Amino acid sequence: MPSGPPNRERSRSGGITLGTYALRRSLEAIPLLLVISLIIYFILSKAPGGVLGPYLANPHITPADLIRLKHNLGADQPFIVQYVRWLGKVLTGDFGYSTSNAEPVLQAIWERFPATLELTTTAFLLAVIVGVGAGIFSSLRPYSFADYFITTFAFFGQSMPVFWFALMMQLLFSVHGIPLPFGYQIKLPSSGLGEGDSFNLGSRISHLILPAIVLGLLQLATFSRFARSSMLEVLKTDYMRTALAKGLDFRTVLLKHGLKNAVVPLVTVAALSLPGLVSGAVVTETIFAWPGMGRLFFNGLQQQDVSLMMGYLCMVAFLVVFTNLSADLAYAWLDPRVRYD
Repeated sequence: MPSGPPNRERSRSGGITLGTYALRRSLEAIPLLLVISLIIYFILSKAPGGVLGPYLANPHITPADLIRLKHNLGADQPFIVQYVRWLGKVLTGDFGYSTSNAEPVLQAIWERFPATLELTTTAFLLAVIVGVGAGIFSSLRPYSFADYFITTFAFFGQSMPVFWFALMMQLLFSVHGIPLPFGYQIKLPSSGLGEGDSFNLGSRISHLILPAIVLGLLQLATFSRFARSSMLEVLKTDYMRTALAKGLDFRTVLLKHGLKNAVVPLVTVAALSLPGLVSGAVVTETIFAWPGMGRLFFNGLQQQDVSLMMGYLCMVAFLVVFTNLSADLAYAWLDPRVRYD
């Protein structure tokens, strides 16, 4: 069970230290990632065409060529042999060759990583700042007009399909309304900071507005609901009433005593939202022509690029495990009542 940072007395008495817990959880994640990669590899290998999918639509490929390619790619070997060979290459940093991009998978993903990082970070910060702020504001005025308005908006954000909302945002702002750009092309390899090789802050922000709002809408609504519920519970606790009874300023009590305890449940939500942002970027980046990893994965899916899909999905799986571990460790700072042992 996750817990807080141990003191010296606990360490001398045999308590589990923070470093020991982190190491143990990291080691436990290894077999989990192996099982996940095995399942993903099995599903993709059973897809129509398998690793030969990109070559089946080529009219110049003969049946003899397909047999030769199947042998060269090792697709004629038993499944477990194929997986072990793939895993052995991955451990050396070789995720295979992307047939849709004509380059190594790791290089293709790394070139587009800055653009995805830029988009997901902006969407996450937008969701945290606006969502948590709206939730706290709503909790301070329960059952008021502002509370009902924020709650309605949260339900709207949670139920809105991302692809439909993205198309409506394009139609509203880029076609019939404010002429906001909704995608840009970067020269690869690039830092993904702007058009060409120059840095243009205004252009960067204008291109980020629509996709960041669409990608962060669901998380914003989720943060708003959790922050409201958590803060309402904290406001009813004895230590909050005691602090107010001592004559402390309400803002000081709210920020110093209430906020830190109210955000404890949000740690799990935030940790689980990060992989969701990366996976949700597939739809958002595709619709907004954003040159990131999500759009790369969608193009690989269309062209049955098994190696590229394996690399991307394994990266998302690693991100899920890593963020869950980070959430458990974050409880140590936020809630000293939790113990690792």
